[in-house]
Amino acid sequence: MRKVKIKAVFFDIGETLINEGRIYGAWADWLGVPRHTFLAVLGGVIARGEPHMNVFEHFRPGFDLVAEEAARAAAGVPNGFGEEDLYPDARRCLAALRRAGYVVGVAGNQPREAAARFAALGLESDIAAMSAEWGVEKPSPAFFTRLCEEASLPASEILYVGDRVDNDVVPAAAHGLQTAFLLRGPWAYVQALAPLPVTPTYTIPDLDALVTLLT
Repeated sequence: MRKVKIKAVFFDIGETLINEGRIYGAWADWLGVPRHTFLAVLGGVIARGEPHMNVFEHFRPGFDLVAEEAARAAAGVPNGFGEEDLYPDARRCLAALRRAGYVVGVAGNQPREAAARFAALGLESDIAAMSAEWGVEKPSPAFFTRLCEEASLPASEILYVGDRVDNDVVPAAAHGLQTAFLLRGPWAYVQALAPLPVTPTYTIPDLDALVTLLT
């Protein structure tokens, strides 16, 4: 039974606000791998609990992300997300929660340069930070300590919304935050096949459902 009122809602980025399907498809194209093959290998990586970068190593041993991103930029096909990758419920969810009086934050594992891309989307939020800016990333407890500090609220009054059991639900709950497990994207569907190690405060199919629950 939930006894503590939620005052702030923080969102993960990849597969929570941003659909990464086009992004991974572009990497498959760059590596010269059929998209369905690339995604099948990604699914295996997720199922084994490996770092997602292992999918690149599988197709190109010694894969250097910095060098490959520079090469893509030079070729006119830069990596990164944009307006076309935003899930359609993301903008209205953040706006609705702010209107309802919640502190709305965005904090996920992203490189420093993603901050400018996110700002360009013009989403309504009170706090927005990339893990590289904080110098710590999920699932480290220090990430959630920093999140609570940024919100100026105790962990129990913050809801963290994410699509991953390992990076979002489990570490946020361990830190005392309330959690919403978002069932979309490859991590959510693969990880949901096994019994969850903790019970989320909410399990939701999309962000519209979250708005309904909280407002």
